[in-house]
Amino acid sequence: MTASLVRRHPPHVAPTAHEDAAARARDWAEIQERMLVPLHEAVYERLDVGPGTRLLGLRCGAGLALLLAAARGAAVTGADPSPGLLALARERLLPPNGGAPRAELLHGSPASAGAFESYDLITALDPIRGPSGDPHALAALLTEALPRAVPGTAVVLAGWGPQERCATSSVLRVAAKLADPLRSNGGWRPARRDDLEEAAQRAGLRPDGSGRVSCPFGYADPDSAVRGLLSTGLFDAAIAATDAEQVDKELTEALHPYRRADGTVWMPNVFRYLIARVP
Repeated sequence: MTASLVRRHPPHVAPTAHEDAAARARDWAEIQERMLVPLHEAVYERLDVGPGTRLLGLRCGAGLALLLAAARGAAVTGADPSPGLLALARERLLPPNGGAPRAELLHGSPASAGAFESYDLITALDPIRGPSGDPHALAALLTEALPRAVPGTAVVLAGWGPQERCATSSVLRVAAKLADPLRSNGGWRPARRDDLEEAAQRAGLRPDGSGRVSCPFGYADPDSAVRGLLSTGLFDAAIAATDAEQVDKELTEALHPYRRADGTVWMPNVFRYLIARVP
């Protein structure tokens, strides 16, 4: 049983699947999602997101990136396959004084979007939960959204940077090792240099610039780090192949080199983004 669930349930009472999914979604929203804020802000600054921008966020999660864009004055729509994360996004995007939510949120495919006839910015900015490591899957995700775009629309993809600049890579190898000890193949694989370009090419997009952003993963303590990393879903295959207790144990050990004297956990990372255009 994971550390997070030990704390949330009385002894000998196992959580239901619904409770487990809800806890994971909350851990993502409260712990892990904020690690990507520097990436979101860098992209929005470079593309001058503001009033007049019509943005579609793919794999929008709990809506933090949408909230940042809405705060700049953009009209935003988000799509995600997780009902639990979308529920949290709806809470997050409610105006403080009531009224209509500041975003249209769609479960699953963006094809049902109805707020705007088209978008001038489409983003896939979640390299952790999203399919950034699989160009085929990322291209398929983009292809669903491109009918909502017009020529010249900017499409921004994000992925992990080089392994040597991503401390979290050494921790995520635990997921690959436990999921398939023979082939070291699991819910994560190291990023390849041209993953994003390959996805853009498969989707018929024209590359138009790129950048790198520092996104350190910082946690208050090892328990928070374990909860945050488990919320990504990258360890699900490892848990299915072994058990939650084994994954917790090895994940905690892998985090040890990144513990600081005050008990916090700090892992420097660099993420990469690609700007492409609809021809």
